[in-house]
Amino acid sequence: MAKGSSINLTLGPVLFNWAPERWRDFYFQIADEAAVDTVCVGEVVCSKRAPFFAPYLAEVVERLASAGKEVVLSTLALIMNEREMAQLRETVENTDFLVEANDISAAALLKGRPHAIGPFVNVYNEDTLSYLARNGATRVTLPVELAASSIAALAKSAPAELEVMVFGRLPLAISARCYHARCHNLSRDNCQFVCEKDADGLDVDTLDGEPFLAINGVQTLSHAYCNMVGDLSALRDLGIGRFRLSPHSGDMVRVAEAFRAVLDNKMAPEEASAAIAGETGGMPLANGYFHGKAGAAFEDVPGGASSTGDEDHAAGSLP
Repeated sequence: MAKGSSINLTLGPVLFNWAPERWRDFYFQIADEAAVDTVCVGEVVCSKRAPFFAPYLAEVVERLASAGKEVVLSTLALIMNEREMAQLRETVENTDFLVEANDISAAALLKGRPHAIGPFVNVYNEDTLSYLARNGATRVTLPVELAASSIAALAKSAPAELEVMVFGRLPLAISARCYHARCHNLSRDNCQFVCEKDADGLDVDTLDGEPFLAINGVQTLSHAYCNMVGDLSALRDLGIGRFRLSPHSGDMVRVAEAFRAVLDNKMAPEEASAAIAGETGGMPLANGYFHGKAGAAFEDVPGGASSTGDEDHAAGSLP
Protein backbone atom coordinates (compact mmCIF):
# COMPACT_ATOMS: atom_id res chain seq x y z
CA MET A 1 0.00 0.00 0.00
CA ALA A 2 1.45 3.32 -0.97
CA LYS A 3 2.04 5.88 1.73
CA GLY A 4 -0.95 8.17 1.95
CA SER A 5 -3.49 5.47 1.06
CA SER A 6 -6.48 4.75 3.29
CA ILE A 7 -5.73 3.71 6.84
CA ASN A 8 -7.75 2.03 9.56
CA LEU A 9 -7.31 2.37 13.30
CA THR A 10 -8.69 -0.59 15.23
CA LEU A 11 -9.40 -1.01 18.92
CA GLY A 12 -8.84 -4.64 19.87
CA PRO A 13 -10.97 -6.49 22.44
CA VAL A 14 -10.57 -5.80 26.16
CA LEU A 15 -8.32 -8.62 27.35
CA PHE A 16 -8.75 -7.98 31.07
CA ASN A 17 -11.47 -8.85 33.58
CA TRP A 18 -13.01 -5.44 34.15
CA ALA A 19 -16.22 -4.99 36.12
CA PRO A 20 -19.15 -5.39 33.68
CA GLU A 21 -20.39 -1.82 34.15
CA ARG A 22 -16.90 -0.46 33.63
CA TRP A 23 -16.56 -2.61 30.49
CA ARG A 24 -19.87 -1.25 29.15
CA ASP A 25 -19.02 2.37 29.96
CA PHE A 26 -15.61 2.00 28.36
CA TYR A 27 -17.15 0.99 25.05
CA PHE A 28 -19.77 3.74 25.32
CA GLN A 29 -16.95 6.27 25.64
CA ILE A 30 -15.13 4.72 22.70
CA ALA A 31 -18.32 4.96 20.63
CA ASP A 32 -18.84 8.60 21.50
CA GLU A 33 -15.29 9.95 21.58
CA ALA A 34 -12.56 7.72 20.14
CA ALA A 35 -10.99 8.34 16.74
CA VAL A 36 -11.04 4.66 15.78
CA ASP A 37 -12.67 3.04 12.76
CA THR A 38 -13.12 -0.53 13.95
CA VAL A 39 -13.87 -1.89 17.43
CA CYS A 40 -13.48 -5.54 18.45
CA VAL A 41 -15.83 -6.77 21.18
CA GLY A 42 -15.90 -10.15 22.87
CA GLU A 43 -14.19 -12.35 25.45
CA VAL A 44 -10.88 -13.66 24.15
CA VAL A 45 -9.05 -14.88 27.26
CA CYS A 46 -11.39 -16.83 29.57
CA SER A 47 -14.87 -18.15 28.83
CA LYS A 48 -15.78 -17.92 32.53
CA ARG A 49 -15.84 -14.13 32.22
CA ALA A 50 -18.23 -14.00 29.28
CA PRO A 51 -21.52 -14.35 31.24
CA PHE A 52 -20.77 -11.15 33.19
CA PHE A 53 -20.52 -9.09 29.99
CA ALA A 54 -23.32 -10.84 28.10
CA PRO A 55 -26.16 -8.66 29.48
CA TYR A 56 -24.46 -5.55 28.05
CA LEU A 57 -23.14 -6.92 24.77
CA ALA A 58 -26.12 -6.07 22.54
CA GLU A 59 -26.30 -2.54 23.97
CA VAL A 60 -22.57 -2.00 23.45
CA VAL A 61 -22.67 -3.28 19.88
CA GLU A 62 -25.66 -1.08 19.04
CA ARG A 63 -23.98 2.00 20.54
CA LEU A 64 -20.79 1.38 18.58
CA ALA A 65 -22.60 0.71 15.31
CA SER A 66 -24.80 3.79 15.76
CA ALA A 67 -21.64 5.86 16.18
CA GLY A 68 -20.39 4.67 12.81
CA LYS A 69 -17.81 2.21 14.11
CA GLU A 70 -17.31 -1.11 12.36
CA VAL A 71 -18.00 -3.81 14.97
CA VAL A 72 -16.07 -7.08 14.96
CA LEU A 73 -16.95 -9.95 17.30
CA SER A 74 -13.76 -11.48 18.72
CA THR A 75 -13.73 -15.11 19.85
CA LEU A 76 -11.74 -17.14 22.38
CA ALA A 77 -8.04 -17.70 21.80
CA LEU A 78 -8.14 -21.24 23.19
CA ILE A 79 -11.12 -23.58 22.81
CA MET A 80 -10.80 -26.38 25.38
CA ASN A 81 -14.20 -28.07 25.84
CA GLU A 82 -17.60 -28.66 24.28
CA ARG A 83 -19.20 -25.80 26.21
CA GLU A 84 -16.76 -23.32 24.70
CA MET A 85 -17.21 -24.86 21.28
CA ALA A 86 -20.97 -24.48 21.63
CA GLN A 87 -20.54 -20.81 22.56
CA LEU A 88 -18.35 -20.34 19.52
CA ARG A 89 -20.93 -21.95 17.22
CA GLU A 90 -23.65 -19.72 18.65
CA THR A 91 -21.58 -16.61 17.95
CA VAL A 92 -20.71 -17.69 14.42
CA GLU A 93 -24.22 -18.79 13.46
CA ASN A 94 -26.22 -15.93 14.99
CA THR A 95 -24.58 -12.73 13.80
CA ASP A 96 -24.24 -10.65 10.68
CA PHE A 97 -21.17 -8.88 12.07
CA LEU A 98 -17.66 -9.80 11.02
CA VAL A 99 -16.25 -12.45 13.37
CA GLU A 100 -12.59 -12.55 14.39
CA ALA A 101 -11.17 -16.05 14.82
CA ASN A 102 -8.47 -16.29 17.47
CA ASP A 103 -8.32 -20.09 17.39
CA ILE A 104 -8.01 -22.21 14.27
CA SER A 105 -11.20 -24.08 15.21
CA ALA A 106 -13.09 -20.81 14.82
CA ALA A 107 -11.53 -20.33 11.38
CA ALA A 108 -12.80 -23.79 10.44
CA LEU A 109 -16.35 -22.89 11.48
CA LEU A 110 -16.15 -19.66 9.49
CA LYS A 111 -14.97 -21.35 6.31
CA GLY A 112 -16.61 -19.95 3.21
CA ARG A 113 -17.76 -16.65 4.71
CA PRO A 114 -15.84 -13.41 5.20
CA HIS A 115 -14.10 -13.24 8.58
CA ALA A 116 -11.04 -11.86 10.33
CA ILE A 117 -8.07 -13.66 11.86
CA GLY A 118 -6.82 -12.35 15.20
CA PRO A 119 -3.23 -12.13 16.49
CA PHE A 120 -3.51 -15.41 18.43
CA VAL A 121 -3.43 -17.50 15.24
CA ASN A 122 0.15 -18.05 14.10
CA VAL A 123 0.64 -16.58 10.63
CA TYR A 124 4.34 -16.73 9.91
CA ASN A 125 4.54 -17.41 6.17
CA GLU A 126 2.87 -16.75 2.84
CA ASP A 127 1.40 -20.24 2.53
CA THR A 128 -0.46 -19.93 5.82
CA LEU A 129 -1.75 -16.52 4.83
CA SER A 130 -2.92 -17.83 1.46
CA TYR A 131 -4.66 -20.80 3.08
CA LEU A 132 -6.55 -18.56 5.50
CA ALA A 133 -7.56 -16.21 2.68
CA ARG A 134 -8.88 -19.12 0.61
CA ASN A 135 -10.85 -20.15 3.68
CA GLY A 136 -12.57 -16.75 3.73
CA ALA A 137 -10.32 -14.48 5.81
CA THR A 138 -10.47 -10.93 4.49
CA ARG A 139 -8.15 -9.45 7.11
CA VAL A 140 -5.42 -10.85 9.32
CA THR A 141 -3.88 -9.33 12.44
CA LEU A 142 -0.30 -10.56 12.40
CA PRO A 143 1.43 -12.13 15.43
CA VAL A 144 3.13 -9.52 17.59
CA GLU A 145 6.63 -11.02 17.36
CA LEU A 146 7.20 -10.49 13.63
CA ALA A 147 10.11 -8.37 12.49
CA ALA A 148 9.84 -5.78 9.72
CA SER A 149 11.42 -8.18 7.21
CA SER A 150 8.77 -10.82 7.91
CA ILE A 151 5.95 -8.30 7.70
CA ALA A 152 7.33 -7.06 4.40
CA ALA A 153 7.41 -10.58 2.96
CA LEU A 154 3.81 -11.23 3.99
CA ALA A 155 2.58 -7.85 2.76
CA LYS A 156 4.28 -8.10 -0.63
CA SER A 157 1.42 -9.99 -2.25
CA ALA A 158 -1.02 -10.43 0.64
CA PRO A 159 -4.41 -11.88 -0.41
CA ALA A 160 -6.03 -10.23 2.64
CA GLU A 161 -5.72 -6.94 4.50
CA LEU A 162 -2.97 -7.07 7.14
CA GLU A 163 -3.14 -5.45 10.56
CA VAL A 164 -0.35 -4.91 13.10
CA MET A 165 -0.72 -4.30 16.83
CA VAL A 166 0.95 -0.98 17.67
CA PHE A 167 -0.04 -0.28 21.28
CA GLY A 168 -0.50 -2.19 24.51
CA ARG A 169 0.92 -5.09 26.44
CA LEU A 170 1.77 -7.76 23.91
CA PRO A 171 -0.16 -11.04 24.11
CA LEU A 172 2.57 -13.68 24.23
CA ALA A 173 0.91 -16.95 25.24
CA ILE A 174 -2.27 -18.54 26.52
CA SER A 175 -2.56 -21.69 28.61
CA ALA A 176 -5.01 -24.16 30.13
CA ARG A 177 -3.61 -23.16 33.53
CA CYS A 178 -4.80 -20.04 35.34
CA TYR A 179 -1.75 -18.25 36.65
CA HIS A 180 -3.81 -15.68 38.49
CA ALA A 181 -5.64 -18.37 40.46
CA ARG A 182 -2.41 -20.17 41.24
CA CYS A 183 -0.83 -16.97 42.59
CA HIS A 184 -3.68 -16.80 45.10
CA ASN A 185 -3.50 -20.52 45.96
CA LEU A 186 -6.76 -21.20 44.13
CA SER A 187 -7.70 -23.68 41.45
CA ARG A 188 -8.93 -22.61 38.04
CA ASP A 189 -12.36 -24.10 38.77
CA ASN A 190 -12.55 -22.07 41.99
CA CYS A 191 -10.64 -18.99 40.90
CA GLN A 192 -13.05 -16.52 42.54
CA PHE A 193 -12.28 -14.28 39.53
CA VAL A 194 -9.19 -12.86 41.26
CA CYS A 195 -7.97 -11.54 37.90
CA GLU A 196 -10.43 -8.66 38.35
CA LYS A 197 -8.01 -7.18 40.91
CA ASP A 198 -5.49 -6.30 38.19
CA ALA A 199 -7.01 -4.02 35.57
CA ASP A 200 -3.95 -4.22 33.29
CA GLY A 201 -2.60 -7.60 34.34
CA LEU A 202 -0.47 -8.70 37.29
CA ASP A 203 3.23 -7.87 37.02
CA VAL A 204 5.66 -10.77 37.27
CA ASP A 205 9.27 -10.31 38.43
CA THR A 206 12.27 -12.54 38.01
CA LEU A 207 13.87 -14.23 41.04
CA ASP A 208 16.20 -11.22 41.13
CA GLY A 209 13.25 -8.85 41.46
CA GLU A 210 13.43 -7.48 37.92
CA PRO A 211 10.19 -6.76 35.99
CA PHE A 212 9.68 -9.52 33.43
CA LEU A 213 6.14 -10.32 32.24
CA ALA A 214 2.50 -9.83 33.22
CA ILE A 215 -0.26 -12.38 33.72
CA ASN A 216 -3.95 -12.05 33.01
CA GLY A 217 -5.78 -15.17 34.09
CA VAL A 218 -4.60 -17.88 31.67
CA GLN A 219 -2.74 -15.36 29.53
CA THR A 220 0.89 -14.23 29.53
CA LEU A 221 1.60 -10.66 28.42
CA SER A 222 4.66 -8.49 28.08
CA HIS A 223 5.66 -6.28 30.99
CA ALA A 224 6.47 -3.38 28.67
CA TYR A 225 3.82 -1.63 26.62
CA CYS A 226 4.23 -1.82 22.87
CA ASN A 227 4.41 1.67 21.38
CA MET A 228 5.01 1.78 17.65
CA VAL A 229 3.80 5.30 16.98
CA GLY A 230 7.28 6.11 15.67
CA ASP A 231 7.13 3.12 13.32
CA LEU A 232 3.82 3.93 11.64
CA SER A 233 5.44 5.47 8.59
CA ALA A 234 7.71 2.44 8.14
CA LEU A 235 4.73 0.08 8.51
CA ARG A 236 2.76 2.00 5.91
CA ASP A 237 5.72 1.85 3.53
CA LEU A 238 5.70 -1.94 3.98
CA GLY A 239 2.07 -2.03 2.87
CA ILE A 240 0.28 -2.11 6.22
CA GLY A 241 -2.91 -0.07 6.37
CA ARG A 242 -4.53 -1.35 9.56
CA PHE A 243 -3.21 -0.59 13.05
CA ARG A 244 -4.48 -2.12 16.31
CA LEU A 245 -4.57 -0.59 19.78
CA SER A 246 -5.09 -2.94 22.73
CA PRO A 247 -7.28 -1.46 25.50
CA HIS A 248 -5.81 -0.63 28.90
CA SER A 249 -7.01 1.37 31.88
CA GLY A 250 -5.39 4.61 30.75
CA ASP A 251 -7.30 7.11 28.62
CA MET A 252 -7.68 5.13 25.39
CA VAL A 253 -9.45 8.06 23.73
CA ARG A 254 -6.28 10.09 24.17
CA VAL A 255 -4.10 7.20 22.98
CA ALA A 256 -6.27 6.81 19.87
CA GLU A 257 -6.14 10.55 19.21
CA ALA A 258 -2.33 10.48 19.34
CA PHE A 259 -2.05 7.60 16.86
CA ARG A 260 -4.66 9.14 14.60
CA ALA A 261 -2.86 12.49 14.60
CA VAL A 262 0.41 10.86 13.52
CA LEU A 263 -1.33 8.80 10.83
CA ASP A 264 -2.93 11.99 9.55
CA ASN A 265 0.41 13.87 9.64
CA LYS A 266 -0.99 16.34 12.18
CA MET A 267 1.40 15.51 15.03
CA ALA A 268 5.05 14.54 15.29
CA PRO A 269 5.68 11.02 16.63
CA GLU A 270 7.76 12.42 19.50
CA GLU A 271 4.85 14.53 20.72
CA ALA A 272 2.42 11.66 20.29
CA SER A 273 4.71 9.29 22.18
CA ALA A 274 4.81 11.66 25.15
CA ALA A 275 1.01 11.71 25.24
CA ILE A 276 0.85 7.92 24.96
CA ALA A 277 3.44 7.39 27.69
CA GLY A 278 1.33 9.52 30.00
CA GLU A 279 -1.45 6.92 29.77
CA THR A 280 0.71 3.90 30.63
CA GLY A 281 1.44 4.74 34.26
CA GLY A 282 5.15 5.21 33.63
CA MET A 283 5.62 1.66 32.32
CA PRO A 284 8.51 0.97 29.93
CA LEU A 285 7.71 1.11 26.23
CA ALA A 286 8.87 -1.35 23.58
CA ASN A 287 9.05 -1.95 19.84
CA GLY A 288 11.94 -4.40 19.69
CA TYR A 289 10.32 -7.21 17.72
CA PHE A 290 9.69 -4.98 14.73
CA HIS A 291 13.38 -4.02 14.65
CA GLY A 292 14.62 -7.59 14.97
CA LYS A 293 15.68 -7.16 18.58
CA ALA A 294 14.52 -8.53 21.93
CA GLY A 295 10.79 -7.87 22.17
CA ALA A 296 11.05 -5.49 25.12
CA ALA A 297 13.84 -3.40 23.66
CA PHE A 298 12.99 0.09 22.48
CA GLU A 299 14.54 1.22 19.22
CA ASP A 300 14.66 4.97 18.78
CA VAL A 301 13.51 5.94 15.30
CA PRO A 302 15.04 9.10 13.78
CA GLY A 303 12.23 11.62 13.86
CA GLY A 304 10.06 9.05 15.60
CA ALA A 305 9.00 8.17 19.11
CA SER A 306 11.22 8.03 22.17
CA SER A 307 10.79 5.75 25.15
CA THR A 308 10.02 7.57 28.37
CA GLY A 309 10.15 4.37 30.41
CA ASP A 310 13.06 2.51 31.97
CA GLU A 311 14.85 1.11 28.94
CA ASP A 312 17.30 -0.96 31.02
CA HIS A 313 14.41 -2.82 32.62
CA ALA A 314 12.54 -2.99 29.34
CA ALA A 315 15.40 -4.69 27.57
CA GLY A 316 15.12 -7.66 29.91
CA SER A 317 11.37 -7.86 30.00
CA LEU A 318 10.81 -10.27 27.13
CA PRO A 319 12.78 -13.08 25.60
